[in-house]
Amino acid sequence: MTTAQTQELDVQPTPLALLLLGREADPRSERGVECPGDLPSPSDPDLVERARAAKEKLGSKVFVLGHHYQRDEVIQFADVTGDSFKLAKDAAARPEAEYIVFCGVHFMAESADILTSDDQKVVLPDLAAGCSMADMATAEQVAECWDVLTDAGIAEQVVPVSYMNSSADIKAFTGKHGGTICTSSNAERALEWAFEQGEKVLFLPDQHLGRNTAVRDMGMSLEDCVLYNPHKPNGGLTAEQLRDAKMILWRGHCSVHGRFSVDSVNDVRARIPGVNVLVHPECKHEVVEAADYVGSTEYIIKALEAAPAGSKWAIGTELNLVRRLANRFASEDKEVVFLDKTVCFCSTMNRIDLPHLVWTLESLAEGNLVNRIEVDRETEQFAKLALERMLALP
Repeated sequence: MTTAQTQELDVQPTPLALLLLGREADPRSERGVECPGDLPSPSDPDLVERARAAKEKLGSKVFVLGHHYQRDEVIQFADVTGDSFKLAKDAAARPEAEYIVFCGVHFMAESADILTSDDQKVVLPDLAAGCSMADMATAEQVAECWDVLTDAGIAEQVVPVSYMNSSADIKAFTGKHGGTICTSSNAERALEWAFEQGEKVLFLPDQHLGRNTAVRDMGMSLEDCVLYNPHKPNGGLTAEQLRDAKMILWRGHCSVHGRFSVDSVNDVRARIPGVNVLVHPECKHEVVEAADYVGSTEYIIKALEAAPAGSKWAIGTELNLVRRLANRFASEDKEVVFLDKTVCFCSTMNRIDLPHLVWTLESLAEGNLVNRIEVDRETEQFAKLALERMLALP
């Protein structure tokens, strides 16, 4: 429908609709809608050389971080690769780098800004590189949820545990309310710590990681978990349901890992006899139960490194990484395939492409700071508190 038609009908687009259409921006949201400046053409054959030249000109002033899910064209310029938390720690360990160029998504750049010094500037090559999962929990929604828990008389018993894949606002909320952050590698230890502090956990924002860790790793039952839906009154739960629950799971998920199904597992087993199915814990509970192995991105990489020659693997995680692993281990006679028949990249992660990286590096080399990600002082203070609690976990 055109703007003229909406005016004729006296229909006003909602703020969310305008934001999705790229017509307005919300600085507190993971979504960004513009990238100022003129980007190089994606068909420019000199892009690789331009990126290399700009990076060499910057020298030790720049440190480029590449998340595992990035395109190969970008990852080739990364000084280090890894998951979101590893990269944020790597950035903090390079205090001599004036510019931290984070080839990842918005919440990752925020975490890097929180953990690095005030003198360092964190840059995201494309502000539109967000995270659908992180978007599923806003500060206002979580504050309302806490009011619901308070009205149910259980807030004092609840310890929030937030996944690293959350905005700085959610990390700050977690820090303010005595909680901690977790990664997919240490979620079990974080939950153990939380249950030492209180009787219940509010797990944000990925329901699947919370459920899989509680049930598969810690022996709880599915009945111990309830799902809080921020789009329903009182989260769609009664006070009795909240009082009976051990795990209050936020209704959020990863758009990539949520695609995998039990049918995907059954299909790959039929197509490739003897295949090992290895999935990320952000997958649905029934997929995790149907798989042979479950683990974080780093776990997946290490499992393939240790796998014997001739083994076959179907991997349930983002396609850029799976394809890179397939190429890496082909020479060792290890067959690595994507779990689903349908190609599925992380669309927001893929917004960081070579033109954006070239534009960013060239701008910095010319002395122009672009796309800086900067967390305000109060948010940083409480978010860092939550992160430090995680770092203190044994």
